[in-house]
This record gives sequence, structure tokens and C-alpha cells, in this order.
Amino acid sequence: MKVISYQNIVETVRDLCIQANCQLAPDLQCVLRRAQERELSEVGRMMLQSAVDNFTFAQEQGLPVCQDTGMAMVFCRLGQEVQITGGLLQDAIEEGVRRGYVEGCLRCSVVRDPLRRENTNDNTPAIVNLELTAGEQLELTVAPKGFGSENMSVLKMFRPSVSQAEVEDFIVDAVEQAGSNPCPPVIVGVGLGGTSEYAGLLAKKALLLPLDQDNPDPFYAEMEQSLLARINRLGIGPQGLGGTITALGVKILPYPTHIAGLPCMVNLGCHVTRHASAVL
Repeated sequence: MKVISYQNIVETVRDLCIQANCQLAPDLQCVLRRAQERELSEVGRMMLQSAVDNFTFAQEQGLPVCQDTGMAMVFCRLGQEVQITGGLLQDAIEEGVRRGYVEGCLRCSVVRDPLRRENTNDNTPAIVNLELTAGEQLELTVAPKGFGSENMSVLKMFRPSVSQAEVEDFIVDAVEQAGSNPCPPVIVGVGLGGTSEYAGLLAKKALLLPLDQDNPDPFYAEMEQSLLARINRLGIGPQGLGGTITALGVKILPYPTHIAGLPCMVNLGCHVTRHASAVL
């Protein structure tokens, strides 16, 4: 049995909030640089150069890569052989987010009630997803989600008779309709299967997948590459100013579903799709 203290979780989440907002993951940095080399539009290349300059400067100076420091999504994979002492896991996460955003001077963007719109002034509460696993580890991933991209989310409850082509058309159309709003080039997260809410979670998790690794299922690896090619032919380009790089990657996470349906959720990540992880 491994013992992890409440305070350790607080400090880890605090640091991850700051790290995720100020340092892009290495795979995304690499993909953005490669995109600049491949972009055929001069304006598009200028926009991608600005993106590279921005995340480089942010990392060097310890500043957020985007003014929208997002709503904190925290993914927890908790081993069954872990004992948390000194307080509740949920409370530790909320305190970590609170400290990360306040002490890190990150913009607080969360309102207490969706209609009355009073800011909580510390970016809490977070959106917490808990998954129980085997072992003696607690894996924490903080993924700040800006709402320029979040607002472009689309859910379609397909009938089971739908063709693969129709599903692919829906995904491409979601990116086309989003246009410049999610600050392209985007990462396209797709959740397939489960139920409506679970498809949304799958799409969010898809945005956390490494961009430099292919889908382990050859069927979906081919589908992702086909979709990426189609999306990049839309011509939306970096920041919506035209070009050949509209998306940096397409990631699909499937899950078993009911015989009577096929949920499909598209969740877009902007060109600074952020996340940082730690294992305790």
C-alpha cells in the first residue's frame, strides 16, 4: 500500500497548472515547427512562425502561451493500492488548481453559476475525471481547456446504419464550420461510441494522445490520416487566414456502444492544446 499525502497532491496539481499553461508538450512543439516547413501559404508560414515564437518566449519567460488559461480539466488515474491521507482527493485537486491559478498569475475564467456569471476568482471548480486502476500510483494530468475551441464542440447521435463515410463527413464538416474560431491549426479529438456523455470524454482524452505516435489500431490509424488530409484541403489555414495546414492531427478514441446507436463527439484543441502530467 502506497501512501500519498493531501499536500503532495495539492503541490503537484499547482505545479501542473502552471507548467501546462506555460510550456507546450514537446510533441506539439515539434509538430508546429514541422507544420511551418510544410505550409505553402506565405501568410500561413508567418502565422506559424508567430506561434513558434510565442511558445518559445512563453517557456523562456514563464508566461502563459495564451491569454485564455482555460478551465482546468484534471484527469486522475488512481491505483487501488494507494491510500490518500490528510484529506479528500477532490479537495486536494481543487486546492491545487486554486493555488496554481492564483500564485501562477493565470487568468481566472470560471464563473460560479452558468446564468448568473459571478467569477470565482480562483478558476475553481475544476472538471475532474477519476479512473481507478491497478497498482500503487496516482497519475495526474492537468489539461487547461480554452473556450474558443471548446465552443466548437459538436455531438451527433448517429443511427447504427450510418456508414463510415458519413461519420467522416461529419467530422470534416465540424472543422469546416468551426473555421477560424478555435485558433487553427487545430488538433481534432474524436470520441466514437459509448453514450453521449462518454463520447465527449473520449474526445477530450483523444486530445491528450501523443501527436508523434500512430493509432495502434491500423483501421483507425488509416482513418485518422485520411481525415487529416481532407481537413487540410479545406484551406482554412493557420489562424483562419488561408493555407494548407488547418489541422496538426486527428485522434480517434473508440469504445463499445449500444446496438441502437453510434455517438460521435468532435472536440477541437487549438494550436496550443495544453496538458502536463505527473506520477506520484
